[in-house]
Amino acid sequence: MDPFDAGAGGILRQPKAVWATAGASVVAFMGIGLVDPILPSIAQGLDASASQVSLLFTSYFLITALAMLVTGFVSSRIGGRRTLLLGLALVVVFAGLAGTSDTVGQLVGYRAGWGLGNALFVSTALAVIVGAAAGGSAAAILLYESALGLGMACGPLVGALLGDASWRYPFFGTAFLMAIGFLCITAFLKEQPKPARRTSLLDLVKALGHGGLASAAVSAFFYNYTFFTVLAFTPFVLNMTPYRSGAVFFAWGVLLAVFSVLVAPRMQKRFGSLKVLGGSLVLLAADVLVLGYGNHTAAVVCTILSGAFIGVNNTVYTELALGVSDAPRPVASAGYNFVRWFAAAAAPYFAPKIEEWTDVHIPFVVAAVTAVLGAVVVLVRRRSLTYEAEELEPRHATEDGVTVFAN
Repeated sequence: MDPFDAGAGGILRQPKAVWATAGASVVAFMGIGLVDPILPSIAQGLDASASQVSLLFTSYFLITALAMLVTGFVSSRIGGRRTLLLGLALVVVFAGLAGTSDTVGQLVGYRAGWGLGNALFVSTALAVIVGAAAGGSAAAILLYESALGLGMACGPLVGALLGDASWRYPFFGTAFLMAIGFLCITAFLKEQPKPARRTSLLDLVKALGHGGLASAAVSAFFYNYTFFTVLAFTPFVLNMTPYRSGAVFFAWGVLLAVFSVLVAPRMQKRFGSLKVLGGSLVLLAADVLVLGYGNHTAAVVCTILSGAFIGVNNTVYTELALGVSDAPRPVASAGYNFVRWFAAAAAPYFAPKIEEWTDVHIPFVVAAVTAVLGAVVVLVRRRSLTYEAEELEPRHATEDGVTVFAN
C-alpha cells in the first residue's frame, strides 16, 4: 500500500485522534528550533554570553535524555493519553515561565522543565499515532516525520516573527499553542490500550543490549552532535537579524520536511537504508566543513542545504530504531533516544566553548568528524543494522495490536 494514497489508510485519511496528536507534535517540535533566531537577542536581553545562552539547548536535551529512562515506566502505568496530556501540561507551564525569566539561569532551568514535558510527549506520540492510525506503520511513521519536519520548519519562523518584538513572546506563544494541543487531545483522543506487561526501569537498558539497536543509537549519537552544532551554534556565526535568521532556518526546515517525507523513502527503496544513511552522513560532513570555512553567503547556503541531509537521516534513523530489534516499540524508541539526546545536549555547550578555546572554524571541523564517525558505525555494524524491512516492507504480524517492522 502506498502510504501517500489519499484512499482509506493513506497518510491523508486518518482519524481525528491521529490528527490531534500529530498537530500537537508539530508544536512540540517547533519548540526545538523556536529559540534559534532569537539566541543573539536573548544573549543581549539577559546580558549573557553565547555559551551561556546555548545552555538553553543543553538543559532541554539533557533532561529529555534522562527522562527517557522513565517515560516507558510512566506510560505503561497511566496510559498513552494521560502521558501525552501530562507532557503537554508541563510544556505549557514551563514555556510560559520561560517567558518571565529575568536571568539566563532561570531561563535555562525552565527549559529543563520544558524538556521533561517534551520527553513525555514525544516518546509517547509516535506509539500513539501508530496505534490509532489507519494504514499501518508506514503511513503512521511518515505522518510523524511530517509533523517533525513541519515543526522544525515553523519553529524558527514563529520564533522570528514573535521574537522581533520581544524575545519573551515566542515562549508565551508556545505555551498558548501547546494549550490548544492539550484541548484537542482531550477532546479527540480516547485512551489507548495499556500494554499487557508494564515496562520496568531496566527494560530500556536490556533493549540497548541488542547489537542492532545499540549500533543505531551510537551512530545517531554522533550524528546528533553534528545536527545540533548546526542548529544551536550556526545562528551566532550567521549573526543576522531575527527575521533573516528565521527565514534561513525556515528554508532549512522546509528542506528537512521534504527530504524526510518525500525523498528519503524513495531513496531507501532504490538504494537501501544503510547506503542512503551512510552517504547522507558523509555529505553532511562535507556540508558543515564548507559552512565553517566558507564566506557568509556559503554559510547561509550550506545551513539551508544541511536540512536535506538531516531530513534523510532522521527518517532512516527512526525506522532503524523501531525495526532493528525485537524490543517493544516504545522501549526501543526510549532506549535509542536516551543515547542520542545526550549528543544534542553536548553540542550546544561544547561548540561555543571550542570556539572560545580555538577559533570559529574548529566547531564545524568537530561536527564534520562526528558525522563521519556516525557513517563509520553504520559501515562497521551494517550486519547488525540490517533487517528484513530494509526495503520498507511492513511485517503482517502485530505486537500488542500494532503493526511492526520485521527484524
